[in-house]
Amino acid sequence: MAFGPASRLGVSLFDETPAVEWVPGLSSDELENIINAVYRQVLGNAYVMESERLSVAESQFKRGEYTVRDFVRAVAKSDLYRTRFFEGCPRYRYTELNFRHLLGRAPNNYDEMKFHSNILDEGGFEADIDSYLDSDEYQNVFGQDLVPYIRGYKTEASESMVEFTHMFELVRGASSSSLKGSTSGKEPRLNKLVINAIPTAVKAPSGGSDGWAFSEPPTAAPVRVGSGIGERGKVYRIEVTAIRANTVRKASSRFRRSNQVYLVPYEKLSQEYQRIHKSGGTIASITEVS
Repeated sequence: MAFGPASRLGVSLFDETPAVEWVPGLSSDELENIINAVYRQVLGNAYVMESERLSVAESQFKRGEYTVRDFVRAVAKSDLYRTRFFEGCPRYRYTELNFRHLLGRAPNNYDEMKFHSNILDEGGFEADIDSYLDSDEYQNVFGQDLVPYIRGYKTEASESMVEFTHMFELVRGASSSSLKGSTSGKEPRLNKLVINAIPTAVKAPSGGSDGWAFSEPPTAAPVRVGSGIGERGKVYRIEVTAIRANTVRKASSRFRRSNQVYLVPYEKLSQEYQRIHKSGGTIASITEVS
Protein backbone atom coordinates (compact mmCIF):
# COMPACT_ATOMS: atom_id res chain seq x y z
CA MET A 1 0.00 0.00 0.00
CA ALA A 2 1.15 3.52 -0.71
CA PHE A 3 1.96 5.57 2.35
CA GLY A 4 0.28 8.87 3.21
CA PRO A 5 -0.85 10.84 0.14
CA ALA A 6 1.13 8.74 -2.35
CA SER A 7 -1.95 7.57 -4.20
CA ARG A 8 -3.01 11.20 -4.74
CA LEU A 9 0.46 12.33 -5.81
CA GLY A 10 0.88 9.71 -8.53
CA VAL A 11 3.67 7.69 -6.88
CA SER A 12 1.66 4.78 -5.50
CA LEU A 13 2.82 2.59 -8.40
CA PHE A 14 6.43 3.16 -7.35
CA ASP A 15 5.58 2.13 -3.81
CA GLU A 16 3.67 -0.98 -4.83
CA THR A 17 6.03 -2.26 -7.54
CA PRO A 18 9.00 -4.38 -6.36
CA ALA A 19 12.47 -3.54 -7.60
CA VAL A 20 13.56 -5.33 -10.78
CA GLU A 21 16.56 -7.55 -10.02
CA TRP A 22 18.76 -9.98 -11.91
CA VAL A 23 19.22 -13.39 -10.28
CA PRO A 24 20.82 -16.54 -11.73
CA GLY A 25 18.67 -18.77 -13.93
CA LEU A 26 16.32 -16.18 -15.43
CA SER A 27 14.44 -17.06 -18.60
CA SER A 28 14.89 -15.09 -21.82
CA ASP A 29 11.57 -13.33 -21.20
CA GLU A 30 12.65 -12.33 -17.71
CA LEU A 31 15.95 -10.98 -19.05
CA GLU A 32 13.98 -9.01 -21.64
CA ASN A 33 11.88 -7.52 -18.83
CA ILE A 34 15.05 -6.31 -17.09
CA ILE A 35 16.31 -4.74 -20.33
CA ASN A 36 13.02 -2.91 -20.83
CA ALA A 37 13.05 -1.75 -17.20
CA VAL A 38 16.53 -0.28 -17.69
CA TYR A 39 15.44 1.60 -20.81
CA ARG A 40 12.35 2.88 -19.02
CA GLN A 41 14.26 4.16 -15.98
CA VAL A 42 17.43 5.48 -17.60
CA LEU A 43 15.61 7.18 -20.46
CA GLY A 44 12.93 8.67 -18.22
CA ASN A 45 9.96 6.79 -19.67
CA ALA A 46 10.83 8.02 -23.15
CA TYR A 47 9.73 5.84 -26.05
CA VAL A 48 12.54 3.80 -27.63
CA MET A 49 12.17 2.70 -31.24
CA GLU A 50 13.46 -0.71 -32.28
CA SER A 51 16.20 0.92 -34.37
CA GLU A 52 17.39 2.88 -31.32
CA ARG A 53 17.89 -0.12 -29.04
CA LEU A 54 21.43 -1.15 -28.11
CA SER A 55 21.43 -4.60 -29.68
CA VAL A 56 25.09 -5.36 -28.91
CA ALA A 57 24.81 -4.35 -25.24
CA GLU A 58 21.53 -6.26 -24.91
CA SER A 59 23.18 -9.39 -26.29
CA GLN A 60 26.13 -9.03 -23.91
CA PHE A 61 23.74 -8.72 -20.97
CA LYS A 62 21.74 -11.77 -22.04
CA ARG A 63 24.95 -13.81 -22.36
CA GLY A 64 26.03 -12.84 -18.86
CA GLU A 65 28.91 -10.65 -20.01
CA TYR A 66 27.22 -7.52 -18.59
CA THR A 67 25.74 -6.98 -15.14
CA VAL A 68 22.66 -4.80 -14.77
CA ARG A 69 24.93 -1.90 -13.81
CA ASP A 70 27.04 -2.48 -16.93
CA PHE A 71 23.92 -2.34 -19.09
CA VAL A 72 22.72 0.81 -17.29
CA ARG A 73 26.12 2.36 -18.03
CA ALA A 74 25.87 1.39 -21.71
CA VAL A 75 22.44 3.03 -22.04
CA ALA A 76 23.48 6.16 -20.12
CA LYS A 77 26.59 6.59 -22.29
CA SER A 78 24.81 5.84 -25.56
CA ASP A 79 24.32 8.33 -28.37
CA LEU A 80 20.60 8.01 -27.64
CA TYR A 81 21.01 9.34 -24.10
CA ARG A 82 23.64 11.90 -25.08
CA THR A 83 21.44 13.34 -27.84
CA ARG A 84 18.26 13.50 -25.78
CA PHE A 85 19.51 14.67 -22.41
CA PHE A 86 23.02 16.10 -22.80
CA GLU A 87 23.24 17.82 -26.16
CA GLY A 88 19.53 18.68 -26.22
CA CYS A 89 19.26 20.19 -22.72
CA PRO A 90 20.84 23.03 -20.72
CA ARG A 91 23.58 21.81 -18.35
CA TYR A 92 21.60 21.93 -15.12
CA ARG A 93 18.58 20.28 -16.71
CA TYR A 94 20.87 17.47 -17.85
CA THR A 95 22.32 17.16 -14.33
CA GLU A 96 18.97 17.06 -12.53
CA LEU A 97 17.76 14.42 -14.98
CA ASN A 98 20.88 12.33 -14.31
CA PHE A 99 19.93 12.27 -10.65
CA ARG A 100 16.41 11.15 -11.58
CA HIS A 101 17.53 8.53 -14.10
CA LEU A 102 20.60 7.05 -12.39
CA LEU A 103 20.06 7.60 -8.65
CA GLY A 104 16.26 7.78 -8.56
CA ARG A 105 16.10 11.07 -6.67
CA ALA A 106 16.45 14.83 -6.97
CA PRO A 107 19.80 16.50 -6.19
CA ASN A 108 20.11 17.24 -2.46
CA ASN A 109 21.81 20.62 -2.75
CA TYR A 110 23.76 22.98 -4.95
CA ASP A 111 27.07 21.36 -3.95
CA GLU A 112 25.97 18.16 -5.69
CA MET A 113 25.02 20.06 -8.82
CA LYS A 114 28.34 21.95 -8.80
CA PHE A 115 30.30 18.72 -8.20
CA HIS A 116 28.95 17.18 -11.38
CA SER A 117 29.38 20.42 -13.30
CA ASN A 118 33.08 20.34 -12.39
CA ILE A 119 33.37 16.73 -13.58
CA LEU A 120 31.82 17.74 -16.90
CA ASP A 121 34.36 20.55 -17.27
CA GLU A 122 37.33 18.38 -16.38
CA GLY A 123 36.41 14.93 -17.74
CA GLY A 124 33.47 15.34 -20.09
CA PHE A 125 30.18 13.51 -20.58
CA GLU A 126 31.31 9.90 -20.04
CA ALA A 127 33.30 10.73 -16.90
CA ASP A 128 30.22 12.42 -15.46
CA ILE A 129 28.03 9.37 -16.13
CA ASP A 130 30.66 7.18 -14.46
CA SER A 131 30.62 9.42 -11.38
CA TYR A 132 26.99 8.45 -10.69
CA LEU A 133 27.35 4.74 -11.41
CA ASP A 134 30.65 4.35 -9.55
CA SER A 135 29.46 6.28 -6.50
CA ASP A 136 29.13 4.66 -3.09
CA GLU A 137 25.46 5.65 -3.11
CA TYR A 138 24.71 3.74 -6.31
CA GLN A 139 26.61 0.69 -5.11
CA ASN A 140 24.94 0.69 -1.68
CA VAL A 141 21.41 1.18 -3.03
CA PHE A 142 21.39 -0.73 -6.33
CA GLY A 143 24.60 -2.75 -6.44
CA GLN A 144 25.36 -4.75 -9.58
CA ASP A 145 22.00 -6.45 -10.07
CA LEU A 146 19.17 -4.00 -9.31
CA VAL A 147 17.66 -1.75 -11.95
CA PRO A 148 17.67 1.84 -10.60
CA TYR A 149 14.23 3.03 -9.53
CA ILE A 150 12.49 6.20 -8.39
CA ARG A 151 12.98 6.49 -4.61
CA GLY A 152 13.22 10.23 -3.87
CA TYR A 153 9.57 10.41 -2.76
CA LYS A 154 10.47 8.34 0.31
CA THR A 155 11.56 10.31 3.34
CA GLU A 156 14.53 8.03 4.02
CA ALA A 157 15.99 8.97 0.63
CA SER A 158 15.85 12.71 1.37
CA GLU A 159 17.77 14.73 3.91
CA SER A 160 14.98 17.25 4.40
CA MET A 161 11.52 18.21 3.17
CA VAL A 162 13.18 20.39 0.52
CA GLU A 163 14.52 17.41 -1.45
CA PHE A 164 11.21 15.61 -1.02
CA THR A 165 9.28 18.45 -2.68
CA HIS A 166 11.91 18.83 -5.40
CA MET A 167 11.43 15.22 -6.42
CA PHE A 168 7.89 16.07 -7.51
CA GLU A 169 9.29 18.75 -9.81
CA LEU A 170 11.09 15.95 -11.69
CA VAL A 171 8.53 13.15 -11.48
CA ARG A 172 4.81 13.84 -11.85
CA GLY A 173 3.52 10.29 -11.54
CA ALA A 174 4.67 6.85 -12.65
CA SER A 175 3.98 7.54 -16.32
CA SER A 176 5.61 10.98 -16.49
CA SER A 177 8.32 11.43 -19.09
CA SER A 178 11.59 13.33 -18.90
CA LEU A 179 11.00 14.56 -22.44
CA LYS A 180 7.31 15.41 -22.37
CA GLY A 181 4.60 16.42 -19.94
CA SER A 182 6.38 19.40 -18.35
CA THR A 183 5.14 22.92 -19.00
CA SER A 184 8.73 24.19 -18.62
CA GLY A 185 9.91 22.11 -21.58
CA LYS A 186 13.65 21.46 -21.47
CA GLU A 187 14.43 24.29 -19.06
CA PRO A 188 15.86 23.31 -15.63
CA ARG A 189 13.17 22.63 -13.05
CA LEU A 190 15.35 22.91 -9.96
CA ASN A 191 18.29 25.22 -10.63
CA LYS A 192 17.37 28.25 -8.49
CA LEU A 193 15.33 26.08 -6.13
CA VAL A 194 18.36 23.93 -5.31
CA ILE A 195 20.73 26.88 -5.07
CA ASN A 196 18.49 28.63 -2.53
CA ALA A 197 17.16 25.44 -0.88
CA ILE A 198 13.57 26.50 -1.58
CA PRO A 199 10.82 23.88 -1.04
CA THR A 200 8.03 23.82 -3.61
CA ALA A 201 4.33 23.15 -3.43
CA VAL A 202 3.56 19.52 -4.30
CA LYS A 203 0.72 19.42 -6.81
CA ALA A 204 -1.13 16.30 -7.86
CA PRO A 205 -0.31 14.94 -11.35
CA SER A 206 -2.45 15.37 -14.46
CA GLY A 207 -6.10 14.88 -13.58
CA GLY A 208 -5.36 14.99 -9.85
CA SER A 209 -6.10 18.70 -9.43
CA ASP A 210 -7.26 21.67 -11.49
CA GLY A 211 -3.85 23.34 -11.27
CA TRP A 212 -1.58 20.43 -12.11
CA ALA A 213 -0.11 22.12 -15.20
CA PHE A 214 0.98 25.36 -13.55
CA SER A 215 4.69 26.17 -13.44
CA GLU A 216 6.23 29.51 -12.49
CA PRO A 217 6.67 31.73 -15.58
CA PRO A 218 10.46 31.99 -16.08
CA THR A 219 10.68 35.66 -17.06
CA ALA A 220 7.30 37.39 -17.13
CA ALA A 221 6.44 39.58 -14.15
CA PRO A 222 3.07 39.13 -12.41
CA VAL A 223 0.23 41.16 -13.91
CA ARG A 224 -1.23 43.64 -11.44
CA VAL A 225 -4.99 44.01 -11.78
CA GLY A 226 -6.61 47.20 -10.49
CA SER A 227 -4.94 50.31 -9.10
CA GLY A 228 -3.32 48.69 -6.07
CA ILE A 229 -4.29 47.65 -2.57
CA GLY A 230 -8.01 48.09 -2.09
CA GLU A 231 -10.08 49.33 0.82
CA ARG A 232 -9.62 46.10 2.75
CA GLY A 233 -5.87 46.38 2.40
CA LYS A 234 -5.39 42.91 0.91
CA VAL A 235 -3.87 41.70 -2.35
CA TYR A 236 -4.19 38.13 -3.66
CA ARG A 237 -1.89 36.19 -5.96
CA ILE A 238 -3.72 34.09 -8.56
CA GLU A 239 -1.76 31.42 -10.42
CA VAL A 240 -3.41 30.50 -13.72
CA THR A 241 -2.90 27.79 -16.27
CA ALA A 242 -4.56 29.08 -19.45
CA ILE A 243 -5.71 26.80 -22.26
CA ARG A 244 -6.27 28.83 -25.37
CA ALA A 245 -7.15 28.43 -29.04
CA ASN A 246 -10.63 27.61 -30.25
CA THR A 247 -9.60 26.53 -33.72
CA VAL A 248 -7.16 24.00 -35.06
CA ARG A 249 -4.29 25.42 -37.10
CA LYS A 250 -1.98 23.42 -39.33
CA ALA A 251 1.25 22.21 -37.72
CA SER A 252 0.12 23.35 -34.28
CA SER A 253 -1.75 21.90 -31.36
CA ARG A 254 -5.24 23.03 -30.56
CA PHE A 255 -4.30 23.48 -26.92
CA ARG A 256 -1.46 25.74 -25.80
CA ARG A 257 -0.82 26.05 -22.07
CA SER A 258 0.36 29.43 -20.84
CA ASN A 259 1.06 30.07 -17.16
CA GLN A 260 0.39 33.49 -15.71
CA VAL A 261 0.39 35.16 -12.28
CA TYR A 262 -2.01 37.98 -11.35
CA LEU A 263 -1.89 40.26 -8.29
CA VAL A 264 -5.47 41.29 -7.51
CA PRO A 265 -6.92 43.54 -4.76
CA TYR A 266 -9.69 41.99 -2.69
CA GLU A 267 -12.40 44.15 -4.33
CA LYS A 268 -11.47 42.84 -7.79
CA LEU A 269 -11.08 39.17 -6.78
CA SER A 270 -14.54 37.94 -7.77
CA GLN A 271 -14.48 39.89 -11.04
CA GLU A 272 -11.05 38.51 -11.97
CA TYR A 273 -12.09 34.99 -11.01
CA GLN A 274 -15.01 35.13 -13.46
CA ARG A 275 -12.88 36.69 -16.21
CA ILE A 276 -10.26 33.93 -15.99
CA HIS A 277 -12.82 31.16 -16.25
CA LYS A 278 -14.63 32.83 -19.13
CA SER A 279 -11.34 33.03 -21.04
CA GLY A 280 -10.76 29.30 -20.58
CA GLY A 281 -8.14 29.55 -17.86
CA THR A 282 -7.74 27.16 -14.95
CA ILE A 283 -6.85 28.59 -11.55
CA ALA A 284 -4.04 26.68 -9.88
CA SER A 285 -4.09 28.59 -6.59
CA ILE A 286 -5.22 31.78 -4.86
CA THR A 287 -3.11 33.01 -1.96
CA GLU A 288 -3.03 36.20 0.06
CA VAL A 289 0.08 38.34 -0.45
CA SER A 290 1.43 39.41 2.92
